[in-house]
Amino acid sequence: MDQIEILPYSPELNPFFKSINQAWVEQFFSIEPFDQAQFDSPDEIIVKPGGTIIYAKLGEGIVGTVGLHKVSDEVYELIKMGVAASAQGKGIGMILAKAILAKAKEMGAKKVVLYTHSKLAPALKIYEKLGFKEAELEEGKYCRCDIKMELDL
Repeated sequence: MDQIEILPYSPELNPFFKSINQAWVEQFFSIEPFDQAQFDSPDEIIVKPGGTIIYAKLGEGIVGTVGLHKVSDEVYELIKMGVAASAQGKGIGMILAKAILAKAKEMGAKKVVLYTHSKLAPALKIYEKLGFKEAELEEGKYCRCDIKMELDL
């Protein structure tokens, strides 16, 4: 099997950020305005305010992506972790999650938070294995999320 390579943010890869994440969001939920804004303008919405996006490459193709949204100098939100359907079950989600947590530390994060849904069982397993713990969910943060998790770095 080919090695999985983690690629840093590059605007040329933005179409993969959109296509990979749009596929899973539409499979389980519906696209909300904040999703569309992130898909259409990741530079403006995620990167320029202090966040980043990374990508997983398998062979010649981009098969996964995840982002970090800066909440404060010490807190980042893990957002839009997705793996293409054709590459699921190969451990790419765990590799992406570990890589983005390392990047969060590099960027000065003391805590990473995430919002998810209980029906996204494979993602929940990854987060739990990495040490994320459930936290109190704020009202109205995201319509589709029923779980908030945090990890102190």
